[in-house]
Amino acid sequence: MSASSFEELVAEASAAPVDGWDFSWLDGRATEQRPSWGYQRLLGDRLGAASAALDVQTGGGEVLAGAGNFPAAMAATESWPPNIAKATELLHPLGAVVVAARDEPPLPFADAAFDLVTSRHPATVWWAEIARVLRPGGTYFAQHVGPETVFELVEFFLGPLSEDIRRKRHPDVERAEAEAAGLDVVDRRLERLRMEFFDVGAVIYFLRKVIWTVPDFTVDRYRDRLRELHERIQREGPFIAHSTRVLIEARKPA
Repeated sequence: MSASSFEELVAEASAAPVDGWDFSWLDGRATEQRPSWGYQRLLGDRLGAASAALDVQTGGGEVLAGAGNFPAAMAATESWPPNIAKATELLHPLGAVVVAARDEPPLPFADAAFDLVTSRHPATVWWAEIARVLRPGGTYFAQHVGPETVFELVEFFLGPLSEDIRRKRHPDVERAEAEAAGLDVVDRRLERLRMEFFDVGAVIYFLRKVIWTVPDFTVDRYRDRLRELHERIQREGPFIAHSTRVLIEARKPA
């Protein structure tokens, strides 16, 4: 492909909207294996058995909306204004209240307000706050991004990462943090999943949307590396990376 094709891919991906947590723009341009456990289905089961639930860092609300089975009291938090608007539009008709809240303590709810707290791919996990807002006997149920997720892509842009960074989000670390907050971890599963990026536009879109992957990412800052990546994909085929996902369920003692 010509240099102009690279510029076209860059322009297209740079202009694509990245609000919400819908990745359909990547259809045909990137793939990612899904965890075997089916988080959204399991989430629906737990929501159906709850009386008051909170979904933390709900994004655009797509995963929560698809789970259904909302309890009588259903709330969600989100910090990014475009996502707050999208989640409100999607979840309010279903009976959920979306609360604008920063991704840091405290959560804007009273102690023991919920018997279920959930989250899918939270950027940060504040275990003490989760424990605080859970009722005795309540449950935290979540799918977290695991350790070394997409590190092939991260290191392509940032270079080799330290072992300390590689240990972040490790299930053993999260178990210790949950237990330190007074929660009992009753289920914990880890899977490593294959990802493929078929063009450089897919990479740009992904990095613009999942902003913590390469935190200082902009097209201008990494244009030379993006061009190298484009040429590599043209030469060798899809860029292969791997994500990790952790299913975790923790309970507050009764």
